[in-house]
Amino acid sequence: MSINMIRCNHKDLDLLQVISIETFNDTFKEQNSTENMKAYLEKAFNTKQLENELSNVSSAFYFIYSDDKLAGYLKININEAQSEKMTDESLEIERIYIRNDFQKQGLGKYLINEAIKIASLQNKKIIWLGVWEKNLKAIEFYKKSGFVQTGFHSFHMGDEEQIDLIFKRTI
Repeated sequence: MSINMIRCNHKDLDLLQVISIETFNDTFKEQNSTENMKAYLEKAFNTKQLENELSNVSSAFYFIYSDDKLAGYLKININEAQSEKMTDESLEIERIYIRNDFQKQGLGKYLINEAIKIASLQNKKIIWLGVWEKNLKAIEFYKKSGFVQTGFHSFHMGDEEQIDLIFKRTI
């Protein structure tokens, strides 16, 4: 299996939107109402929102390919783009989304390691992320990857307030 990671830009907007909606929906549709999923997907992954995120110099998206097939993506944030107030020494992994057909192939671990490399190159000391408290598979994955829960924050899925656990790892 060959793995390749490529940084996204504005020409990738349509593909980014498709894979964002697909992976988020596949992961969370069973645990959320249809109305809340629809509201969230329209808010988080509309064209204007993704254009703004792609334009932010403190954010970066990376597609991951497995044997030349688009398998998922990584979104990282630094500075003011982080979804929570953190120090200048922090890098946030906002999204690691892997398509269902590519799960359990080590791609999530690959993206974590790439995020750590990027953080190191930028002299960051902490890498952090938020994960839904009911996403037990992801929580276990992050714990195995050296992350420790340090807090929580609210996440709004449509009209429902949910809790994301904050995990950090020192690098």
